[in-house]
Amino acid sequence: VQLQASGGGLVQPGGSLRLSCAASGRIFSNNVMGWYRQAPGEQRELVATIPFRDYINYADSVKGRFTISRDNVKNTVTLQMNSLKPEDTAVYYCKMPQRGTDYWGQGTLVTVSS
Repeated sequence: VQLQASGGGLVQPGGSLRLSCAASGRIFSNNVMGWYRQAPGEQRELVATIPFRDYINYADSVKGRFTISRDNVKNTVTLQMNSLKPEDTAVYYCKMPQRGTDYWGQGTLVTVSS
């Protein structure tokens, strides 16, 4: 299983970015896909997770600004980030646990700065 993330970049405060992550290999659809981020000098933290169905979970710091979605046919997970703040600056990672193993994408850098 491999995860390939894309879509990071430099954006001004208040701007938007869209991150995408594509999973390849042997994928079982009843899993939870998610986005995490790690700022310099900080621990990696949860941003949002989305199960195959049912409840979507967001970190309090991104609620109302970020939206996670997934395509179960294409095995992709997307993070739409609006109203970005400088404190959202971090490397963003997609994650998919499957059969007891956590699979991570390579990380994509998001920088929010004027």
